[in-house]
Amino acid sequence: MTGIDESRVFLPVRIAVATISDTRTEQTDTSGDTLAARLTAAGHELAARCIIADDEAAITAQLRAWIADETVDVIITTGGTGVTGRDVTPEAFRRVMDKEIEGFGELFRMLSYAKIGTSTMQSRALGGVAIGTYLFALPGSTGAVKDGWDDILRFQLDSRHRPCNLVELMPRLRENFKA
Repeated sequence: MTGIDESRVFLPVRIAVATISDTRTEQTDTSGDTLAARLTAAGHELAARCIIADDEAAITAQLRAWIADETVDVIITTGGTGVTGRDVTPEAFRRVMDKEIEGFGELFRMLSYAKIGTSTMQSRALGGVAIGTYLFALPGSTGAVKDGWDDILRFQLDSRHRPCNLVELMPRLRENFKA
């Protein structure tokens, strides 16, 4: 069976959302608004939300704070995944990740290719795990946020998704972790 198994119990996860941008404000953060609306509509909890400047140290500091926060299960960022000089989200992620989930970025770009063609190669979307917390970096456009959530994360963060999902692995993410 592939898809949602309605006979299983839905387990909401607590998700922190960060928009990485030098120009967006709370009033103009349409990507963050879209992501927050979609994850709460799916039954998850918006654990925290902020806007962070395109600064590697600032991004890393916020990621570390949320990773240490036991009320945050998943961190999703939007923005800063391109190839310009100010795009440093992947570098910040790599400073904190224990493991990269290569398939997330690969799948995101594959799905994105169907919509924007070869321009998808400019995206450095990625996923990973840091001390038991999932991390996902999406591009900053509202369309990219919709693609990442609607086509990947909505399913992988649903405990009812079959044949497998990321939620069922959460209790095991800290195996072999030494504080």
